[in-house]
Amino acid sequence: MDRPSLHALLAPVVAPLRLEIDHIEVLRVGGREVVRVFLDGDGPDGHGPDLDEIAAATRAISHELDEADTGEQSFVLEVSTRGVDAPLATPAHFRRNISRLVRVTLKSGDAETARITAVTDDGIELTPEKGDAKVVPFDSIASAKVQVEFRDKPGADDITKEE
Repeated sequence: MDRPSLHALLAPVVAPLRLEIDHIEVLRVGGREVVRVFLDGDGPDGHGPDLDEIAAATRAISHELDEADTGEQSFVLEVSTRGVDAPLATPAHFRRNISRLVRVTLKSGDAETARITAVTDDGIELTPEKGDAKVVPFDSIASAKVQVEFRDKPGADDITKEE
C-alpha cells in the first residue's frame, strides 16, 4: 500500500464526514505494515475534529480498506487528528486555531508568540499579550506552531493552605 493510492481511496470516504486527510504514513514494523491516517476538518466548533468524528472516520476507513484489494499483507490501522504539535501550514490550519496561542517564525528570522485573532485569504492577525494586533501575510511565515497552554482552574488563587 502506497500513500498516494491510499489517499485516493480514503479521501472520498472521509469527505462526507466533513473531514479531510492531512497526511498518511505507511511504516513497516516487523512483518506488518502500519497505516497511519491523520485527519483534519472543521469539527462542530470550527476547531478540528472531535473524538466522535474520529471514531466514525475510523469505522468508515476500516470498512473501505476491508473491501479494497489491499493484497494478502496484514496491516495495523491507526487514525487520529494531525495533533496539537503539528506545524500550521495552510490557511485552514490557521483558521482552525483562531484564539489559540502560536509561535510564528518569519522568513526574516523574527519570531513572536501571540494569539491568532483572525484569518483572511492573505494572512493572519496576531494579537500579543501586550501591544496592538498586526497582520502577518502567509508568504512571510517560515513556520508556525500552536503553543500548549496550561491554565489554573478558576478560583485556584482563592485556595488557602492550612497551617
